[in-house]
Amino acid sequence: MKLYSRGQVALFSVASVAAVVLLLAAFGLLRFPSFRQGSAASPVRAKPVAAQGGPALDLRQSPRSMTDATVIDSVAPYTEDEKQNISVYDRLNEGVVNITTETVAVNWFLEPVPQEGGSGSGSIIDTRGYVLTNNHVVENAYKVYINFADGSQFEGKVIGTDPENDIAVVKFDPPKGKQLVTVPFGESSNLRVGQKVLAIGNPFALERTLTTGIVSGLGRPVQINQNNVIKDMIQTDASINPGNSGGPLLDSRGLMIGINAMIYSPSGGSVGIGFAIPVNTAKRVVADLIAYGRVKRGWIDITPVQLFPALVEYAKMPISKGILVSRTVKGGNAEKAGIRQGTEAVRYQNSVIYLGGDVIVGIDDQAVNSLSDLYGALENRKPNEKVTVTFFRGGKKMQTNVTLSDRKASVNDTAASADSTD
Repeated sequence: MKLYSRGQVALFSVASVAAVVLLLAAFGLLRFPSFRQGSAASPVRAKPVAAQGGPALDLRQSPRSMTDATVIDSVAPYTEDEKQNISVYDRLNEGVVNITTETVAVNWFLEPVPQEGGSGSGSIIDTRGYVLTNNHVVENAYKVYINFADGSQFEGKVIGTDPENDIAVVKFDPPKGKQLVTVPFGESSNLRVGQKVLAIGNPFALERTLTTGIVSGLGRPVQINQNNVIKDMIQTDASINPGNSGGPLLDSRGLMIGINAMIYSPSGGSVGIGFAIPVNTAKRVVADLIAYGRVKRGWIDITPVQLFPALVEYAKMPISKGILVSRTVKGGNAEKAGIRQGTEAVRYQNSVIYLGGDVIVGIDDQAVNSLSDLYGALENRKPNEKVTVTFFRGGKKMQTNVTLSDRKASVNDTAASADSTD
């Protein structure tokens, strides 16, 4: 008897099986299944799958055959919502420009040196070259450049600014023959929470980026600086990032309903809480910005000081909130209306405040507790309009009518220098 080692037996067994398999295959009695490259299991024979309401699709067809016109016709390439987004973008993206600025710094030799400023967005609102944007986009700019979708660039000029509403208008001279796309104004008084909005802008210098979302809230008061609060701002979850400032917030028809201005963000990036200035605010001030370079607003001729705890305690005032009339303009509307100024000069930090004057607590039907309230109450008022001023003189509450004067930009500086909230 011939003996085999265990290894030889295994080898013999494998060889014998292989020989049998090859013999059967030669006679066509055994078929080998086909395996796809990289597959670890035998393929399952696919059966045609019927699309509901359409022809059966055979998954064994090649990708090329799946692009037949019959297949494309049976499946809509875009949803109605996608078509709407595409339509708005195609019509208006060239009306949204990228705004870049240069500012001036001072070097070690006290020489002025131009340096790169900020970057933002803007909407062309007139074929003569007027662009609507945020004031903070062009604030302190030495030079302003308007950059277009086709790569062309034009130097612009700041025509007018409204820091209280963070709005500015820039003008450039379009060359003859250049067709400008304008972004049409819509209406912001009838917005509803939940309605769709679209934002076009230049976040992080990525030009003409489209984002979508909804109106998340309405009537949001947002404080933009020490003295000013923008009322009725639109809150949206449409993604807004640095560089979107000044670009349009649009409704589903492509009408501008707001000017994207700022975001709430612990990280500096979009977290779904953005704010836009209502377009009705822009419509109210744009004409003045183009005509006068500023917004003509009514004013009461006083030097206002917001009450603060140390002042109230020192002067033993009967009220703790309101606007102290530190000084009145000689011959101005406040003096003519009988409003009294302070008489006792005291120094507080870097300011001189005159105590003993009337304390304004209301204008018409609006309470005035702070400087931002004072500016807000007069924001929509024009020179020569009349308002009813409510004030305290000592412990007595009184009222008088004041015909408003024209507030100059320097008033902001005067009020701020006398203000303290410590």
